Amino acid sequence: LVHLIPVNPVREDGLNPKSRKRIMPDLLTEPPAIDPVYEAHVYCNIPTIAERSMEGHAPHYFKLVSVQVLIRHGDRYPLYTIPKTKRPDIDCMLVPSRKPSHPQLEAFIKHMSKAPAAQMDGSLSSLPRFPSHSLCEMGELTQTGVIQHLRNGRLLRDIYINKHKLLPGDWTAKQLYLETTGKSRTLQSALALLYTFLPDFDWKKIYMRHQWSTIFCSGSCDCPMRNHYLEEEQRRQYSLRVKNNNLEKIYVDMAKIVGIPTRQLRASNPIDSLLCYFCHNVSFPCTKAGCIGMEHFKVIKRHQLEDDRERQEKKIYFLYALLATHPLLNQTVNRLQRIAEGKKEEVFVLYSAHDVTLSPVLSALGITEARFPRFAARLVFELWQDGKRPKEHFIRILYNGADVTFQTLFCKDHYKLSSKPMCPLEKFVNFVKRDMFLFFNSTSYYDACHRRAL
Repeated sequence: LVHLIPVNPVREDGLNPKSRKRIMPDLLTEPPAIDPVYEAHVYCNIPTIAERSMEGHAPHYFKLVSVQVLIRHGDRYPLYTIPKTKRPDIDCMLVPSRKPSHPQLEAFIKHMSKAPAAQMDGSLSSLPRFPSHSLCEMGELTQTGVIQHLRNGRLLRDIYINKHKLLPGDWTAKQLYLETTGKSRTLQSALALLYTFLPDFDWKKIYMRHQWSTIFCSGSCDCPMRNHYLEEEQRRQYSLRVKNNNLEKIYVDMAKIVGIPTRQLRASNPIDSLLCYFCHNVSFPCTKAGCIGMEHFKVIKRHQLEDDRERQEKKIYFLYALLATHPLLNQTVNRLQRIAEGKKEEVFVLYSAHDVTLSPVLSALGITEARFPRFAARLVFELWQDGKRPKEHFIRILYNGADVTFQTLFCKDHYKLSSKPMCPLEKFVNFVKRDMFLFFNSTSYYDACHRRAL
Protein backbone atom coordinates (compact mmCIF):
# COMPACT_ATOMS: atom_id res chain seq x y z
CA LEU A 1 0.00 0.00 0.00
CA VAL A 2 2.83 2.44 0.68
CA HIS A 3 6.07 2.51 -1.17
CA LEU A 4 9.35 4.02 -0.04
CA ILE A 5 11.14 5.93 -2.79
CA PRO A 6 14.24 7.86 -1.71
CA VAL A 7 14.14 11.62 -2.28
CA ASN A 8 17.58 12.39 -0.82
CA PRO A 9 21.05 11.31 -1.98
CA VAL A 10 21.09 7.54 -2.34
CA ARG A 11 23.00 5.34 0.08
CA GLU A 12 25.35 2.58 -0.97
CA ASP A 13 22.52 0.04 -0.95
CA GLY A 14 20.41 2.24 -3.18
CA LEU A 15 17.90 3.24 -0.51
CA ASN A 16 17.41 6.03 1.97
CA PRO A 17 15.42 6.25 5.22
CA LYS A 18 13.95 9.64 4.29
CA SER A 19 11.54 8.35 1.68
CA ARG A 20 8.18 8.92 0.11
CA LYS A 21 5.44 6.34 0.11
CA ARG A 22 2.88 5.23 -2.39
CA ILE A 23 0.33 2.58 -3.17
CA MET A 24 0.37 -0.44 -5.47
CA PRO A 25 -3.26 -1.35 -6.26
CA ASP A 26 -4.38 -4.92 -6.78
CA LEU A 27 -6.19 -4.83 -10.10
CA LEU A 28 -7.86 -8.17 -9.50
CA THR A 29 -9.50 -7.65 -6.14
CA GLU A 30 -9.90 -3.93 -5.51
CA PRO A 31 -13.40 -2.37 -5.61
CA PRO A 32 -14.53 -1.07 -9.03
CA ALA A 33 -13.79 2.54 -8.04
CA ILE A 34 -10.57 3.65 -6.37
CA ASP A 35 -11.25 3.76 -2.65
CA PRO A 36 -8.30 5.09 -0.63
CA VAL A 37 -9.94 4.14 2.67
CA TYR A 38 -10.47 0.55 1.53
CA GLU A 39 -6.84 0.38 0.39
CA ALA A 40 -5.68 1.68 3.76
CA HIS A 41 -7.67 -1.02 5.57
CA VAL A 42 -6.04 -3.70 3.42
CA TYR A 43 -2.62 -2.24 4.15
CA CYS A 44 -3.20 -2.24 7.92
CA ASN A 45 -3.90 -6.01 7.80
CA ILE A 46 -5.64 -6.00 11.19
CA PRO A 47 -5.87 -9.65 12.39
CA THR A 48 -9.54 -10.62 12.41
CA ILE A 49 -10.90 -13.64 10.55
CA ALA A 50 -8.88 -16.74 9.71
CA GLU A 51 -6.97 -16.31 6.47
CA ARG A 52 -7.41 -18.59 3.49
CA SER A 53 -4.28 -19.46 1.58
CA MET A 54 -3.10 -21.50 -1.39
CA GLU A 55 0.28 -22.44 0.05
CA GLY A 56 1.08 -26.14 -0.12
CA HIS A 57 -1.42 -26.99 -2.88
CA ALA A 58 -0.16 -29.50 -5.44
CA PRO A 59 -1.14 -32.80 -7.11
CA HIS A 60 -0.85 -35.69 -4.63
CA TYR A 61 2.18 -37.21 -6.37
CA PHE A 62 4.28 -34.05 -5.91
CA LYS A 63 6.64 -33.75 -2.96
CA LEU A 64 7.46 -30.44 -1.28
CA VAL A 65 11.23 -30.18 -0.83
CA SER A 66 11.92 -26.52 0.02
CA VAL A 67 10.17 -23.35 1.12
CA GLN A 68 11.69 -19.87 1.05
CA VAL A 69 9.74 -17.05 2.70
CA LEU A 70 10.33 -13.32 2.36
CA ILE A 71 8.31 -11.24 4.83
CA ARG A 72 7.74 -7.61 5.58
CA HIS A 73 7.79 -6.76 9.28
CA GLY A 74 4.46 -6.37 11.04
CA ASP A 75 2.57 -3.25 12.08
CA ARG A 76 4.92 -0.61 13.46
CA TYR A 77 4.91 2.80 15.05
CA PRO A 78 5.60 5.62 12.54
CA LEU A 79 9.09 6.48 11.37
CA TYR A 80 8.08 10.13 11.07
CA THR A 81 6.13 12.61 13.17
CA ILE A 82 3.94 15.47 12.06
CA PRO A 83 5.60 18.53 13.61
CA LYS A 84 3.78 20.29 16.46
CA THR A 85 1.27 17.47 16.97
CA LYS A 86 0.97 14.92 19.74
CA ARG A 87 2.40 11.54 18.82
CA PRO A 88 -0.16 8.72 18.44
CA ASP A 89 -0.75 7.14 21.85
CA ILE A 90 0.05 3.49 21.08
CA ASP A 91 1.17 1.00 23.75
CA CYS A 92 3.93 -1.38 22.62
CA MET A 93 3.81 -3.63 25.69
CA LEU A 94 2.62 -7.16 24.90
CA VAL A 95 -0.58 -7.86 26.83
CA PRO A 96 -2.25 -11.22 26.03
CA SER A 97 -5.63 -10.00 27.32
CA ARG A 98 -5.65 -7.01 24.94
CA LYS A 99 -6.93 -7.27 21.38
CA PRO A 100 -5.67 -8.22 18.92
CA SER A 101 -4.21 -11.28 20.63
CA HIS A 102 -3.19 -14.85 19.88
CA PRO A 103 -3.44 -18.14 21.81
CA GLN A 104 0.37 -18.46 21.79
CA LEU A 105 1.20 -14.85 22.68
CA GLU A 106 1.82 -15.55 26.37
CA ALA A 107 4.00 -18.57 25.59
CA PHE A 108 5.88 -16.49 23.00
CA ILE A 109 6.69 -13.82 25.60
CA LYS A 110 7.97 -16.44 28.04
CA HIS A 111 10.08 -18.16 25.38
CA MET A 112 11.63 -14.86 24.27
CA SER A 113 12.28 -13.82 27.90
CA LYS A 114 14.06 -16.98 29.01
CA ALA A 115 16.25 -17.30 25.95
CA PRO A 116 19.97 -17.78 26.49
CA ALA A 117 22.50 -15.79 24.52
CA ALA A 118 21.15 -16.70 21.10
CA GLN A 119 23.40 -17.20 18.11
CA MET A 120 22.98 -13.95 16.23
CA ASP A 121 25.23 -11.96 13.96
CA GLY A 122 26.85 -8.79 15.24
CA SER A 123 24.47 -6.13 16.48
CA LEU A 124 21.41 -8.41 16.35
CA SER A 125 22.30 -9.90 19.73
CA SER A 126 21.87 -6.49 21.38
CA LEU A 127 18.33 -5.95 20.04
CA PRO A 128 15.25 -6.75 22.18
CA ARG A 129 13.42 -9.93 21.14
CA PHE A 130 9.97 -8.41 21.55
CA PRO A 131 8.52 -4.88 21.90
CA SER A 132 8.27 -3.67 25.48
CA HIS A 133 7.59 0.07 25.76
CA SER A 134 4.42 1.53 27.24
CA LEU A 135 4.66 4.29 24.62
CA CYS A 136 5.99 2.95 21.36
CA GLU A 137 9.32 4.22 20.13
CA MET A 138 9.76 5.35 16.52
CA GLY A 139 9.55 2.41 14.14
CA GLU A 140 8.89 -0.11 16.93
CA LEU A 141 6.84 -3.22 16.27
CA THR A 142 3.43 -3.08 17.95
CA GLN A 143 1.41 -5.88 19.53
CA THR A 144 -0.59 -5.99 16.31
CA GLY A 145 2.66 -6.53 14.40
CA VAL A 146 3.63 -9.44 16.66
CA ILE A 147 0.18 -11.03 16.29
CA GLN A 148 0.32 -10.71 12.49
CA HIS A 149 3.46 -12.84 12.39
CA LEU A 150 2.32 -15.31 15.05
CA ARG A 151 -0.61 -15.91 12.70
CA ASN A 152 1.70 -16.20 9.67
CA GLY A 153 3.87 -18.76 11.46
CA ARG A 154 0.90 -20.83 12.59
CA LEU A 155 -0.58 -20.87 9.09
CA LEU A 156 2.73 -21.96 7.55
CA ARG A 157 3.21 -24.61 10.25
CA ASP A 158 -0.20 -26.16 9.58
CA ILE A 159 0.67 -26.44 5.89
CA TYR A 160 4.39 -27.12 5.71
CA ILE A 161 5.10 -29.00 8.94
CA ASN A 162 1.84 -30.74 9.85
CA LYS A 163 0.68 -31.54 6.32
CA HIS A 164 3.83 -31.77 4.19
CA LYS A 165 6.41 -32.76 6.84
CA LEU A 166 8.93 -30.31 5.37
CA LEU A 167 11.07 -30.57 8.53
CA PRO A 168 11.40 -33.72 10.65
CA GLY A 169 10.75 -33.64 14.39
CA ASP A 170 14.50 -33.75 14.99
CA TRP A 171 15.32 -30.92 12.56
CA THR A 172 18.76 -29.35 12.85
CA ALA A 173 20.14 -25.84 12.50
CA LYS A 174 21.52 -26.74 9.05
CA GLN A 175 18.00 -27.15 7.70
CA LEU A 176 17.13 -23.51 8.44
CA TYR A 177 18.46 -20.31 6.93
CA LEU A 178 17.39 -17.17 8.80
CA GLU A 179 18.32 -13.62 7.87
CA THR A 180 17.07 -10.20 8.95
CA THR A 181 17.97 -6.56 8.66
CA GLY A 182 19.33 -4.86 11.75
CA LYS A 183 16.07 -3.29 12.89
CA SER A 184 14.28 -4.55 15.99
CA ARG A 185 10.99 -4.72 14.06
CA THR A 186 12.38 -7.16 11.49
CA LEU A 187 14.16 -9.33 14.07
CA GLN A 188 11.06 -9.47 16.28
CA SER A 189 8.82 -10.25 13.29
CA ALA A 190 11.11 -13.14 12.33
CA LEU A 191 11.09 -14.51 15.88
CA ALA A 192 7.29 -14.25 16.13
CA LEU A 193 6.79 -16.18 12.89
CA LEU A 194 9.46 -18.70 13.84
CA TYR A 195 7.92 -19.30 17.26
CA THR A 196 4.56 -20.50 15.92
CA PHE A 197 6.20 -22.26 12.96
CA LEU A 198 8.45 -24.24 15.32
CA PRO A 199 6.85 -23.85 18.79
CA ASP A 200 9.21 -23.81 21.78
CA PHE A 201 12.18 -24.17 19.43
CA ASP A 202 15.59 -24.92 20.87
CA TRP A 203 17.53 -21.66 20.88
CA LYS A 204 20.76 -23.58 20.20
CA LYS A 205 19.37 -24.50 16.77
CA ILE A 206 18.65 -20.90 15.80
CA TYR A 207 21.27 -18.83 14.02
CA MET A 208 20.07 -15.43 12.82
CA ARG A 209 22.18 -13.72 10.18
CA HIS A 210 22.36 -9.94 9.91
CA GLN A 211 21.79 -8.32 6.50
CA TRP A 212 23.05 -4.73 6.44
CA SER A 213 21.30 -3.84 3.16
CA THR A 214 17.52 -3.39 2.96
CA ILE A 215 17.60 -4.84 -0.57
CA PHE A 216 19.63 -7.85 0.63
CA CYS A 217 22.36 -7.29 -1.93
CA SER A 218 25.04 -8.66 0.43
CA GLY A 219 28.40 -8.55 -1.33
CA SER A 220 26.96 -7.45 -4.70
CA CYS A 221 25.78 -3.94 -3.87
CA ASP A 222 28.05 -1.98 -6.22
CA CYS A 223 25.63 -1.13 -9.02
CA PRO A 224 25.77 2.45 -10.36
CA MET A 225 22.96 1.93 -12.88
CA ARG A 226 20.62 0.76 -10.13
CA ASN A 227 21.11 4.10 -8.40
CA HIS A 228 20.72 5.91 -11.73
CA TYR A 229 17.28 4.37 -12.35
CA LEU A 230 16.25 5.10 -8.79
CA GLU A 231 17.16 8.76 -9.24
CA GLU A 232 15.18 8.86 -12.50
CA GLU A 233 12.21 7.38 -10.66
CA GLN A 234 12.55 10.07 -7.98
CA ARG A 235 12.36 12.76 -10.65
CA ARG A 236 9.29 11.17 -12.24
CA GLN A 237 7.57 10.98 -8.88
CA TYR A 238 8.44 14.58 -8.00
CA SER A 239 7.18 15.81 -11.38
CA LEU A 240 3.80 14.12 -10.89
CA ARG A 241 3.44 15.53 -7.39
CA VAL A 242 4.05 19.16 -8.34
CA LYS A 243 1.40 18.86 -11.07
CA ASN A 244 -1.25 17.82 -8.54
CA ASN A 245 -2.89 21.09 -7.47
CA ASN A 246 -5.42 19.36 -5.24
CA LEU A 247 -2.65 17.62 -3.34
CA GLU A 248 -0.78 20.90 -2.89
CA LYS A 249 -3.93 22.57 -1.50
CA ILE A 250 -4.27 19.75 1.03
CA TYR A 251 -0.66 20.15 2.13
CA VAL A 252 -1.13 23.92 2.48
CA ASP A 253 -4.26 23.37 4.57
CA MET A 254 -2.58 20.79 6.81
CA ALA A 255 0.45 23.06 7.25
CA LYS A 256 -1.81 25.89 8.42
CA ILE A 257 -3.47 23.57 10.95
CA VAL A 258 -0.17 22.57 12.54
CA GLY A 259 1.47 25.99 12.07
CA ILE A 260 4.51 25.13 9.97
CA PRO A 261 5.67 25.89 6.41
CA THR A 262 4.13 23.64 3.76
CA ARG A 263 7.56 22.42 2.69
CA GLN A 264 8.34 21.28 6.23
CA LEU A 265 5.06 19.38 6.47
CA ARG A 266 5.64 17.63 3.17
CA ALA A 267 9.17 16.64 4.23
CA SER A 268 7.79 15.07 7.41
CA ASN A 269 6.03 12.43 5.28
CA PRO A 270 2.66 12.91 7.04
CA ILE A 271 1.08 9.82 5.46
CA ASP A 272 3.40 7.54 7.45
CA SER A 273 2.15 9.00 10.71
CA LEU A 274 -1.49 9.23 9.58
CA LEU A 275 -1.52 5.55 8.66
CA CYS A 276 -0.67 4.73 12.27
CA TYR A 277 -3.63 6.76 13.52
CA PHE A 278 -5.82 5.08 10.91
CA CYS A 279 -4.66 1.48 11.52
CA HIS A 280 -5.06 1.84 15.29
CA ASN A 281 -8.40 3.64 15.09
CA VAL A 282 -7.00 6.77 16.78
CA SER A 283 -8.37 10.21 15.87
CA PHE A 284 -6.15 12.24 13.55
CA PRO A 285 -4.24 15.05 15.34
CA CYS A 286 -5.83 18.41 16.16
CA THR A 287 -4.45 21.83 17.10
CA LYS A 288 -6.11 25.12 18.08
CA ALA A 289 -6.30 25.91 14.37
CA GLY A 290 -8.33 22.79 13.54
CA CYS A 291 -7.99 19.07 12.88
CA ILE A 292 -6.38 16.96 10.20
CA GLY A 293 -9.24 14.88 8.81
CA MET A 294 -10.18 11.98 6.59
CA GLU A 295 -10.41 14.23 3.53
CA HIS A 296 -6.75 15.17 3.91
CA PHE A 297 -5.92 11.48 4.23
CA LYS A 298 -7.98 10.48 1.16
CA VAL A 299 -6.41 13.06 -1.14
CA ILE A 300 -2.88 11.95 -0.29
CA LYS A 301 -3.82 8.28 -0.77
CA ARG A 302 -5.53 9.00 -4.07
CA HIS A 303 -2.41 10.72 -5.35
CA GLN A 304 -0.40 7.65 -4.39
CA LEU A 305 -2.70 5.49 -6.51
CA GLU A 306 -2.32 7.85 -9.48
CA ASP A 307 1.43 7.84 -8.97
CA ASP A 308 1.46 4.07 -9.06
CA ARG A 309 -0.45 3.99 -12.34
CA GLU A 310 2.13 6.25 -13.95
CA ARG A 311 4.95 4.21 -12.43
CA GLN A 312 3.60 1.10 -14.14
CA GLU A 313 3.48 2.91 -17.50
CA LYS A 314 6.95 4.51 -17.41
CA LYS A 315 8.84 1.31 -16.40
CA ILE A 316 11.74 3.19 -14.76
CA TYR A 317 11.11 1.52 -11.42
CA PHE A 318 11.03 -1.89 -13.13
CA LEU A 319 14.60 -1.39 -14.36
CA TYR A 320 15.66 -0.35 -10.88
CA ALA A 321 13.93 -3.41 -9.44
CA LEU A 322 15.71 -5.83 -11.77
CA LEU A 323 19.11 -4.59 -10.64
CA ALA A 324 18.13 -4.16 -6.99
CA THR A 325 16.82 -7.69 -6.58
CA HIS A 326 19.17 -9.75 -8.70
CA PRO A 327 21.56 -10.58 -5.81
CA LEU A 328 18.70 -11.86 -3.63
CA LEU A 329 16.98 -13.75 -6.46
CA ASN A 330 20.31 -15.24 -7.54
CA GLN A 331 20.91 -16.51 -4.00
CA THR A 332 17.39 -17.97 -4.00
CA VAL A 333 17.91 -19.74 -7.33
CA ASN A 334 21.30 -21.15 -6.31
CA ARG A 335 19.79 -22.61 -3.15
CA LEU A 336 16.85 -24.14 -5.03
CA GLN A 337 19.25 -25.72 -7.51
CA ARG A 338 21.32 -27.28 -4.71
CA ILE A 339 18.21 -28.73 -3.10
CA ALA A 340 16.97 -30.05 -6.44
CA GLU A 341 20.31 -31.83 -6.76
CA GLY A 342 19.67 -33.61 -3.47
CA LYS A 343 21.18 -31.36 -0.80
CA LYS A 344 19.24 -31.47 2.47
CA GLU A 345 20.43 -28.18 3.96
CA GLU A 346 18.51 -24.88 4.18
CA VAL A 347 15.19 -26.40 3.17
CA PHE A 348 13.33 -23.67 5.08
CA VAL A 349 14.47 -20.10 4.56
CA LEU A 350 13.16 -16.95 6.20
CA TYR A 351 14.17 -13.43 5.16
CA SER A 352 12.70 -10.75 7.43
CA ALA A 353 12.67 -7.45 5.59
CA HIS A 354 10.87 -4.24 4.65
CA ASP A 355 8.47 -2.90 2.05
CA VAL A 356 11.51 -1.64 0.10
CA THR A 357 12.67 -5.28 -0.08
CA LEU A 358 9.46 -6.96 -1.19
CA SER A 359 8.21 -4.30 -3.61
CA PRO A 360 11.13 -4.47 -6.07
CA VAL A 361 11.08 -8.28 -5.94
CA LEU A 362 7.41 -8.25 -6.99
CA SER A 363 8.19 -5.75 -9.75
CA ALA A 364 11.25 -7.65 -11.02
CA LEU A 365 9.27 -10.90 -11.20
CA GLY A 366 6.60 -9.10 -13.21
CA ILE A 367 3.83 -9.50 -10.64
CA THR A 368 2.34 -6.12 -11.51
CA GLU A 369 -1.18 -6.91 -10.27
CA ALA A 370 -0.07 -7.44 -6.66
CA ARG A 371 -0.80 -4.86 -4.02
CA PHE A 372 2.10 -3.08 -2.43
CA PRO A 373 3.38 -5.05 0.62
CA ARG A 374 1.01 -4.59 3.53
CA PHE A 375 2.19 -5.01 7.11
CA ALA A 376 3.33 -8.64 7.60
CA ALA A 377 3.14 -9.39 3.87
CA ARG A 378 4.69 -12.69 2.84
CA LEU A 379 6.14 -13.85 -0.48
CA VAL A 380 6.73 -17.60 -0.65
CA PHE A 381 8.80 -19.68 -3.08
CA GLU A 382 7.91 -23.39 -2.97
CA LEU A 383 10.08 -26.05 -4.61
CA TRP A 384 8.33 -29.28 -5.60
CA GLN A 385 9.61 -32.62 -6.91
CA ASP A 386 7.55 -34.58 -9.40
CA GLY A 387 7.03 -38.00 -7.83
CA LYS A 388 6.52 -39.62 -11.25
CA ARG A 389 9.68 -38.00 -12.65
CA PRO A 390 11.95 -37.40 -9.62
CA LYS A 391 14.53 -35.43 -11.60
CA GLU A 392 11.95 -32.79 -12.53
CA HIS A 393 11.41 -29.87 -10.14
CA PHE A 394 8.87 -27.09 -10.19
CA ILE A 395 8.29 -23.85 -8.31
CA ARG A 396 5.21 -22.05 -7.09
CA ILE A 397 5.26 -18.42 -6.01
CA LEU A 398 2.63 -17.17 -3.60
CA TYR A 399 1.93 -13.67 -2.34
CA ASN A 400 -0.14 -13.35 0.82
CA GLY A 401 -1.54 -16.80 0.16
CA ALA A 402 -2.50 -16.18 -3.48
CA ASP A 403 -0.78 -18.18 -6.23
CA VAL A 404 0.92 -15.65 -8.53
CA THR A 405 3.21 -18.12 -10.32
CA PHE A 406 1.67 -17.53 -13.74
CA GLN A 407 1.72 -13.77 -13.40
CA THR A 408 5.52 -13.86 -13.48
CA LEU A 409 7.44 -12.77 -16.56
CA PHE A 410 9.13 -16.14 -16.90
CA CYS A 411 6.07 -18.36 -16.60
CA LYS A 412 3.19 -16.50 -18.24
CA ASP A 413 3.50 -18.40 -21.50
CA HIS A 414 4.10 -21.77 -19.84
CA TYR A 415 0.64 -21.56 -18.28
CA LYS A 416 -0.89 -21.59 -21.77
CA LEU A 417 1.07 -24.68 -22.80
CA SER A 418 1.02 -26.87 -19.70
CA SER A 419 -1.66 -28.47 -17.58
CA LYS A 420 0.62 -28.64 -14.51
CA PRO A 421 -0.20 -26.07 -11.80
CA MET A 422 3.43 -25.01 -11.40
CA CYS A 423 6.40 -23.63 -13.27
CA PRO A 424 9.50 -25.67 -14.22
CA LEU A 425 12.44 -24.66 -12.03
CA GLU A 426 14.66 -24.12 -15.05
CA LYS A 427 12.42 -21.26 -16.24
CA PHE A 428 13.05 -19.39 -13.00
CA VAL A 429 16.77 -20.22 -13.19
CA ASN A 430 17.05 -18.97 -16.78
CA PHE A 431 15.21 -15.77 -15.91
CA VAL A 432 17.56 -14.92 -13.04
CA LYS A 433 20.78 -16.11 -14.65
CA ARG A 434 20.17 -14.73 -18.15
CA ASP A 435 16.85 -13.09 -19.06
CA MET A 436 16.90 -10.34 -16.41
CA PHE A 437 19.90 -8.83 -18.21
CA LEU A 438 18.22 -8.74 -21.64
CA PHE A 439 16.33 -5.61 -20.55
CA PHE A 440 19.72 -3.89 -20.39
CA ASN A 441 21.15 -5.47 -23.56
CA SER A 442 23.65 -7.17 -21.26
CA THR A 443 24.75 -10.68 -20.41
CA SER A 444 25.70 -10.31 -16.75
CA TYR A 445 24.79 -8.45 -13.58
CA TYR A 446 28.11 -6.60 -13.58
CA ASP A 447 27.64 -5.48 -17.17
CA ALA A 448 24.02 -4.38 -16.56
CA CYS A 449 25.13 -2.42 -13.50
CA HIS A 450 27.86 -0.54 -15.32
CA ARG A 451 26.48 0.05 -18.81
CA ARG A 452 23.52 2.25 -19.73
CA ALA A 453 20.57 0.32 -21.19
CA LEU A 454 19.74 1.03 -24.82
